[in-house]
This record gives sequence, structure tokens and C-alpha cells, in this order.
Amino acid sequence: MIAIIKYNAGNIRSVLNSVTRLGYDSIITDKKDDLLTADKIILPGVGEAASAMKDLRERGIDKILLSIDKPVLGICLGLQLLCLDSEEGNAKCLGVFNSHVIKFPPKDKVPHTGWDNFKSLDGTLLKGLKASDDFYYVHSYYSEICKYTTAVCDYILPFSAVMQKNNFYAVQFHPEKSAEAGEKVMKNFLEL
Repeated sequence: MIAIIKYNAGNIRSVLNSVTRLGYDSIITDKKDDLLTADKIILPGVGEAASAMKDLRERGIDKILLSIDKPVLGICLGLQLLCLDSEEGNAKCLGVFNSHVIKFPPKDKVPHTGWDNFKSLDGTLLKGLKASDDFYYVHSYYSEICKYTTAVCDYILPFSAVMQKNNFYAVQFHPEKSAEAGEKVMKNFLEL
């Protein structure tokens, strides 16, 4: 069973549909027992970091995520919440990845919206993919590159597009909205 965390962030239904299309049973939940018994956990996200972290803390989901050793996938805001902190609302985040989340510098094109590929890639989630494969992004904040970065995208400046540390995996793009390449990323995670 795949547990998709229900919290104060959007895009949960499209993630559920993606997992279902790949033939996996899943549940949208914020219940401790469901998260502890799930085979894998997905932390989706479209929203604002400070309010999302507040919601995770109030439900005790932050402690559960940090205590388990099963695979966890953070998507978009989910990646950012797995970092040390975010400038968005001055949020203290989960601290899995030793990286700060920063707002893109003021330019004509913020947020980063649309299809983009990688400058470089490595890691388990991207098995069978190429740097030229396109993924769908929607974000105004980015995670700095750190030793856990396994793929880099360049939009205004280079940032962490994919991260991995132990049982934690994260992507800044939306695999559930990224056609065949995104489906491959989801499949790679679900097959861990």
C-alpha cells in the first residue's frame, strides 16, 4: 500500500491517479497507523511552506516521517519541506536534506512554470531517463544544490531538481503531470 499524505497542500488527487494508473493500491491519509504500515509514503505538495509545516507538525506527521525507514517521496513543495528551511514564510522544515530553500531572484519569469530538463542527472529515481527528458515545473522557490542533489535543472540559476538521502527521495517537478518521463520516475520510486 502506498500512503499519500493528506495535509494542507494540494495536488493530492493527481498523485493518487498517477499511482493508480501504475497499478498500485494507495490511500490518502493523515493517520499514524496508515503511515506506519504503508510500504511507501508520498509527500505531495502545492502550497506555502510555513502553513504546510504547521499542518504537518500539528498532526504529528513530521515526527513520523523522521522516524521511519521506508521510502518517502517528496514532490514539489514536498521536496522543499524535506530541506532545512524555506524563505517562504521563514519556515523551519524537516531538515532531511542539508539545503536551504530560497526564492528565485526577481526576473521577468517567476515562477518557473512549464517544461524543463536537466543539466545533469544521476540516482535511482532517474534510472532509464536522459538529461534531455522534459518535466513539468511550477515553483517560485528552489532548493540549493548540496551533496544530496542527484539532478540539476537550470532556470535563472542551477537548483536541485532531484534529491536523495537514505530512504528519502524528492523531486522539484511534478512527475504526475510530466507525461511518460514523469510516469517513469513514479514507477522507479514505486518499484524500490
